[in-house]
Amino acid sequence: MRKLKLVVFILIMASFAAAETKGHGTNVRDATLRVSPGMNAEKLIRLERGRDLVILEQSNLDNQPWVKVYATIPQEERAPREITGWTTANGIVTASVPNGDQIIFGEAVDSENQAEQRGGRKGAAQDAMRLYYRLTEIFPNSSLAGESLWRSADIRWQLEKQDVLSRPSAREMDPDLRNPMDDRLMKEISKKYPHTRWSDLASYDLIDNKLCGEWKGLSKCPEKESDIYEHYAHEHPQSPKAAEALYNAAWRQAALVDIYRINNENDKVGNARKKASALAQEIASQYGSQGDWKPRALDLIYKLEQNVPVYGPQPE
Repeated sequence: MRKLKLVVFILIMASFAAAETKGHGTNVRDATLRVSPGMNAEKLIRLERGRDLVILEQSNLDNQPWVKVYATIPQEERAPREITGWTTANGIVTASVPNGDQIIFGEAVDSENQAEQRGGRKGAAQDAMRLYYRLTEIFPNSSLAGESLWRSADIRWQLEKQDVLSRPSAREMDPDLRNPMDDRLMKEISKKYPHTRWSDLASYDLIDNKLCGEWKGLSKCPEKESDIYEHYAHEHPQSPKAAEALYNAAWRQAALVDIYRINNENDKVGNARKKASALAQEIASQYGSQGDWKPRALDLIYKLEQNVPVYGPQPE
């Protein structure tokens, strides 16, 4: 009996080893899994772009290549679904495909563009998110791996952010009372690609989890948020988001000028105006070539000098 169990164990392990040698891949087109090779075979499931696939077998039928794949399909709030079936090999990219990383990246970009178009393909954003992540798994040494991980994480972050902000709890002033976005993938970027453009961008997105909801005319939130944005800009001076972070810090200080005035905390107005002007001037002097941040900073300085409110009801 022991020998029989050993033989069975060896056969099972050998089958897993064989599966690994066949290749890990993903689909850059929607694919239909069938119970056996052939277009007339019974359909099992339709796989959207970017699914995690392990190639188990290869076959030819009617001069068309087919592959048997093992696919894992995460299910929201349920255990992942695992399924095995056959699909045409066309559109399945593995590590052995020449320029495979470029192909996956290109399809991910196309899917992302589809998601931004009015009337674009349904689920295109999720397709792009999966494809970018698959690239990092299949081609971890690719020059595109860092950017792909960032793009995948950012799409997931923005989709979850839309969902979180749509909930009633998003209006709570204290972020500790809200359900934050899942930050695991963003932190993975900082760990795998420290001191890079991608880790800078990930750190900026993570600020979202520290922001308040509605300020409700109180000073607590803009004071804290201004400090967070200023700290980010000075900790990540080379970040593509550094100028934006400084502007967010400056604008919140300018808003505090109005909040302190409205709340009769006149002793704090001068310091907030001075701080806002200094941050805005820093943008104008250091980031003049980055987009439209310099003119926006100069506009903020002008409003501060002319006592033009930036927050709350505007005077008639």
